Amino acid sequence: MDPAKRADPGVGAGTDLAALIRLVARGDAAAFDAVYDQVAASVFGIARRVIRDPAQSEEVTQDVLLELWRSAAKFDTERGSATAWVMTMAHRRAIDRVRSVQKEADRERRTARADIPYDEVAEAVESNLERERVRRCLGSLTELQRESVTLAYYGGYTYGQVASLLGVPAGTIKTRMRDALIRLRDCLGVTT
Repeated sequence: MDPAKRADPGVGAGTDLAALIRLVARGDAAAFDAVYDQVAASVFGIARRVIRDPAQSEEVTQDVLLELWRSAAKFDTERGSATAWVMTMAHRRAIDRVRSVQKEADRERRTARADIPYDEVAEAVESNLERERVRRCLGSLTELQRESVTLAYYGGYTYGQVASLLGVPAGTIKTRMRDALIRLRDCLGVTT
């Protein structure tokens, strides 16, 4: 608002903030303009430090000034300075905005992370088909290779233990295993 159009020529930027807020409590628009001029930049600064987003800081500044207009009658000089009252209001509104934005982001993450139903039947069928492929490929190995692979991979034995169990040198087991694994890889169509 243009300072020349103020209703009360005594109300201006040099007037005490507490006095201006008391006038705002009575509905004095010119006093509110003067309060706005005195505190808007500081309110925005507090909001900006807390929120960091300029657009949201502007919204919080607007909310604080609207709240000041509506609740100016609640200001009590006995409880603190007018500046502290306004800045506390600004800080609280900024914190509320950060919490609100965080809760909204959390809700969106939970919604985006909606659980995809687990299809047990499809999983069981796929697992059975995979086992059948492995059995078929194991069947294509020689008896010695199959026995070595079965002891090592299904029995959990080391190459040295498999060699002892079968009564053959460890080098022979390593060769059988290498040849068996190459054949299994080719049979299963695994690419490396």
